[in-house]
Amino acid sequence: MDKDHALEEMMGKLGDFGRYQCFQFVLHILAALTAGMHMLSLVTIAAVPEHRCWVDGVDTQDSIAAWNSTEILTAIPQTPSGGLSNCYLYENNETIACSKWVFDTKYRSSSRAIEWNLVCDKRWMGAVAQTVYMLGVFTGAVVLGGMADKYGRKTIFCWSGVLQLVFGVIVAFIPEYWSFLAIRFLYGIFGSAGSYITGFVLTMEIVGPSKRTVCGVAFQGFFAGGIMLVAGWGALIDNRQILQVIYGLHSLLLIPHIWIMDESPRWLWAQGRVKESVNIVEKALKCNRSEHTLDRADLVSRGKVEASKGSDDAPTAGTLDLFKTPNLRMKTLNVCFSWFANSIAYYGLTLSTGKLEGNPYLITAIMGFVELPSYAAVMYFLDIWGRRPLISSMMLVGGIACIVATFIPAGSTLSTAIVIAGKLFIAGSFAIIYNYSAELFPTVVRNSAMGLGSMCARLSGALTPLISLLDSFNPKIPAVIFGIVALVSGFLCLFLPETMNQPMPQTLADGENFGKGDTCFASCIGKKRNKTFTEEDKNAESMVPLEDMSKKV
Repeated sequence: MDKDHALEEMMGKLGDFGRYQCFQFVLHILAALTAGMHMLSLVTIAAVPEHRCWVDGVDTQDSIAAWNSTEILTAIPQTPSGGLSNCYLYENNETIACSKWVFDTKYRSSSRAIEWNLVCDKRWMGAVAQTVYMLGVFTGAVVLGGMADKYGRKTIFCWSGVLQLVFGVIVAFIPEYWSFLAIRFLYGIFGSAGSYITGFVLTMEIVGPSKRTVCGVAFQGFFAGGIMLVAGWGALIDNRQILQVIYGLHSLLLIPHIWIMDESPRWLWAQGRVKESVNIVEKALKCNRSEHTLDRADLVSRGKVEASKGSDDAPTAGTLDLFKTPNLRMKTLNVCFSWFANSIAYYGLTLSTGKLEGNPYLITAIMGFVELPSYAAVMYFLDIWGRRPLISSMMLVGGIACIVATFIPAGSTLSTAIVIAGKLFIAGSFAIIYNYSAELFPTVVRNSAMGLGSMCARLSGALTPLISLLDSFNPKIPAVIFGIVALVSGFLCLFLPETMNQPMPQTLADGENFGKGDTCFASCIGKKRNKTFTEEDKNAESMVPLEDMSKKV
């Protein structure tokens, strides 16, 4: 507490959320909008329209035969569901794999999949393109997070904004697949990791405790807005090259930040740049029209004294400490699996929108839009019902929806509605896990726990496109896998302790004792929660500064 008392006193005068924080928050949250758009850009850029084999002598460069014509029906075998095979045709009374395809151009006539024939035995190439992007996001979360701690939040944010603009435009003109993958990897590092993560950190470090939940969930909402932009532009622009350039040019929104966005006062203070930190807070107080004033000389001198103390006396703890004691180990494994499950179900449902019957742009837009009421419900009910029952019920309902949809005829309105409902619940549980994780773990390893959980989410995000390929064996397999993983995790969350209105643990001992015996089942039979802390501890916890928050996402 003594180490950062002057900083907390200064930030306390700034208030939780004033005009200054609102302006900076708007600047930060634009990165969430572009991140969502870049993340899902392949849904349109590499869209795979309905397709069938090219039949020589029937299809020509001048005219394509109708799909239900007698010539086509006799030349192409039918699937068990009654549709035309995508990959085979008859030749000399034998079934052979085709090497040329006819694509249905009703919704899209230009995409990477059409250009490179990423269908049938090349279908894996489209999945790998999305996986490579996710691996780029994983790399960016790890590497750029550490660089933001070393070189500054604003520096990494702005460089990422510039580079996502560059790679977002360049990737549109790459003519060859393997070079395309390399640029997609770099695109992922800066497009959906760099600015998004540092923007989230910057917001968490300038707003007060009472607004962090709302602002954090709002980031998720703007990410969903980016998904809707993907659908909107995709419906308007057919040419995949122009479309990708449009997606890339949205990063121009982040370029003015170089001049109008401020560095985090907390980061500057932690780096010993006390005068710069005080200058920003003074500017913020004026913007907020606050009556508070700062004693510059006193703050600068105290800041230098605090910086000179260093952190030699601070307890050292790391990721391995999360696994050394039984209660903390079980919570860590449970939470990591929850991150994994939420991510695999969320991206599994999002990336599969192209397989739903109907206008793909409308469906993609709806899949993004349904997240908004989910986030609103989370913000409202999180402090009423509690974290455990809300995240568990949302994951259970979302998992059931994934599985049930597979046993309803594909293309039906009911099937599409159930998938959308599943996305709504999974999006809500994904938003909760951020806050829940931060509250479950002690201060000394909280950031390590968040970083570990985020790594699990990025790993499952990279696996999701590959799991989707299993529908070649049976169309039900991917959705059932996503649903079962969500169901198992939703049930396991019932064994986590409730954190609503509980003081956050601070030491490793607190973390081990926190929530012992507090499960949903114990609460149902009236067993009292294990309460380790006093009300004074709870108040003190609110003063603990956010350090190394880049690991949060």
